[in-house]
Amino acid sequence: MKQHFTVAACQLFDVQDDLEQTLEEIMEYATHAAEQGAMLVCFPECYLQGYILDERQARRRAIDLASGQFAEILKKLKPIQPTLVIGMIEKAGESLHITAVVVKRGKLLGHHRKNRLASFERPFAPGVETPIFEVDGLRFGINICYELQFSERSAAVANQGASLVVCPCYNMLHPENAETWKEKHNAIRAERARETGLWLLSSDVTGERDGQISYGPTALIDPGGEVVSQVPLMEEGLLVQEILI
Repeated sequence: MKQHFTVAACQLFDVQDDLEQTLEEIMEYATHAAEQGAMLVCFPECYLQGYILDERQARRRAIDLASGQFAEILKKLKPIQPTLVIGMIEKAGESLHITAVVVKRGKLLGHHRKNRLASFERPFAPGVETPIFEVDGLRFGINICYELQFSERSAAVANQGASLVVCPCYNMLHPENAETWKEKHNAIRAERARETGLWLLSSDVTGERDGQISYGPTALIDPGGEVVSQVPLMEEGLLVQEILI
């Protein structure tokens, strides 16, 4: 018998190096999503500390998942009812990772480290695993941004019996590139959905910063590759949608 699940994704203005603000945004949007029945909420790639390519700054911002600092973050998130998928910069020993953590009621359920890195993401080390998470009967995996360009990454989620791939993204680009890619992001994601038969939920930043621009998009795509719901481009907002699995 198929089940109904309500999922959510946030399209947020880019925030750099301000944990207090990003945690406030995460808690506010997750609370609004919970009020609309969402049991899962996705936030953009590296949203917690801000996506950055300068290694010195990335190391300064990075957080070890075993640290007291991360324990304090989890404590703040304990009142939040839905499961959260939050993009962050992780420190593991001497390595830096682009990571998405899965958190429920202040407990870390696990994490996904970005397996496929773009050529310019040199400060970061690739992950090697594709973990699957199950929350309240919903089985899902994670692909982070650039990973969506590779069929095998979403296939690795589908092959483990998941029904949904959750995709934290960061597409702040030079204006010409942003314009070129504005419609391509969902086209690529739709292709992954059709290939795998998975639902696909993406979350992205939006707005302008330092001469760059991100249109989004934040969207839910069904297994047939159709966009079911989307936050308008260049607007901050929350997508909440029921899916049938």
